[in-house]
Amino acid sequence: MDSIIKDRIDEWTRPPFDEETRKEIKRLVDAKDHRELEDRFHAMLEFGTGGLRGVIGAGTNRMNVYTVGMATQGLANYILARGKRENGVVIARDSRRMSDTFSREVACILAGNGIRAYFFNEITPTPLCSFAIRDLKAVSGIVITASHNPPEYNGYKVYWEDGGQVVPPVDGEIIDEVRMIHSIDAIKRVDFDEGVRAGLITIIGDDIIQNYLSRLERKALRAVKPSETAIVYTPLHGTGYRIIPAVLRHFGFTNLFPVESQSRPDGNFPTVRSPNPEERDALALALDLARKVDADIILATDPDADRMGVGIRNPYGDYDLINGNQIGTMLEYYLLDRLTQKGALPANAAVVKTIVTTDLQDVIARSYNCAIDNVLTGFKWIAMKMREYEASGERSFVFGGEESYGYLPLDFVRDKDAISSCYYFAEMADWLSGRGSTLYEYLNSIYLKYGLYLEDLHSMTMKGIDGMERIRSIMESFRGKAPAEFGGVSVSRISDYLTLLETGVSDGIASPIQGIPSSDVLQFFLEDGSKITMRPSGTEPKIKFYFSVNARVGMDELEVAKAALRKRIEAFKTDLASKVNAV
Repeated sequence: MDSIIKDRIDEWTRPPFDEETRKEIKRLVDAKDHRELEDRFHAMLEFGTGGLRGVIGAGTNRMNVYTVGMATQGLANYILARGKRENGVVIARDSRRMSDTFSREVACILAGNGIRAYFFNEITPTPLCSFAIRDLKAVSGIVITASHNPPEYNGYKVYWEDGGQVVPPVDGEIIDEVRMIHSIDAIKRVDFDEGVRAGLITIIGDDIIQNYLSRLERKALRAVKPSETAIVYTPLHGTGYRIIPAVLRHFGFTNLFPVESQSRPDGNFPTVRSPNPEERDALALALDLARKVDADIILATDPDADRMGVGIRNPYGDYDLINGNQIGTMLEYYLLDRLTQKGALPANAAVVKTIVTTDLQDVIARSYNCAIDNVLTGFKWIAMKMREYEASGERSFVFGGEESYGYLPLDFVRDKDAISSCYYFAEMADWLSGRGSTLYEYLNSIYLKYGLYLEDLHSMTMKGIDGMERIRSIMESFRGKAPAEFGGVSVSRISDYLTLLETGVSDGIASPIQGIPSSDVLQFFLEDGSKITMRPSGTEPKIKFYFSVNARVGMDELEVAKAALRKRIEAFKTDLASKVNAV
């Protein structure tokens, strides 16, 4: 253990660190748990382009009031340097462990710097923070959340005045300010109640929810009226527990069945292994309830209610949990088609999606003469495109989405929004029911019209310092000597988003990838129309592999073609795994 780590450990065992923190570190020292101590102190918890995320605990490489406090002081310094003190900062939090403590600490530090803090007194969905920033004309926003990570994690997401997460150059400038905070002695704070009395901390009430609901009403494609659509909903112990049932009922969806055991906010997420609507296990109770009440649709949201999972009834007496690509595709097609029917689709309409999201959405957008922009993974890049559209007036945003269960079907929020997504999926189900159709049939009709596109995702978790090095080696190897084929199918071209070059395999000609920042992502386009993408996760110790296959099919061939494409994906997975293991 080097001297820098030892000095950090020693510092955290003495005042001004609180007694509980000092005891936590001393217990590890007394137990001679050098591995744990090194993991906690080998680095400062990195304030990245989205903020902070890490395991809760004492130490420089953990989420605690001190690392949160130093990040907030850096952000405060940035805001003060730009004369934005009076605009204020919106603060929201999810139901996770320590979220309440961290959010109050953020408010105390902002107030201690003379910056107005707009404080949600209840746990609040992330999209409502984005909406509130715009509604209150605040300069920034902070959400204390680790999204769908396991219970031991928490995080700190930073937003800017457009309501989107910070992007260049603002993110880098904030990071520079945060890195200049070397000690907790630099943190300025006041007591929470003192900040309220001084008018520097303002408690946000339900008026923001009402403003959001009024805007959603104006965007809805059906009148507020009773619906017989039966909906099972689970918030997975998170922030959607109150607002999403209220929104659905407001629009007439009263045939609503919440999963009661998951409708109580709880940062330990006691009924699930992981509170992630992408995982089938997390929706087991919702599936059981849907079968019991014969629901038409299952809706699930993650702890901060920005991601949405969906289950649809199939013709075989059960439910299919569709993936994020399918959910986003159905929302996109529904919006474009219904707006066209109403004569309300703007002539300059635009869809934005990430480069790892299904290409089917590109095909659908173009069929409606709708512009399509592909951006890097992360919803902040979709928000940045929305800001560009708003500033130029050249395009009108209609829909944005990413395969990781995040969608935005309206233009007055700047982050993925499970509240409006739940509403629109319920609206879609109701509209189809009135025409004697189902969500299952609707998805198949899209495949028959545009082509059958199937996707899958495989992740490899590689924790700690060794894991980071392993991920770096894998990417370097595939970049330095790209495979000529996967599963016996030749690679035709390669897009390297780190060098921003797309290269044809047969002729070796490279052309620039324009309009997108550099990022550590590799995409392999195969001769049969398949696509394989690999990238390190920006928020978790994982490397992710995305698989996409497609085929044109007729109604009689649909189920057989689905099985054949799934088999093709499995062959690609097996081959890629062997190539990775050989590195």
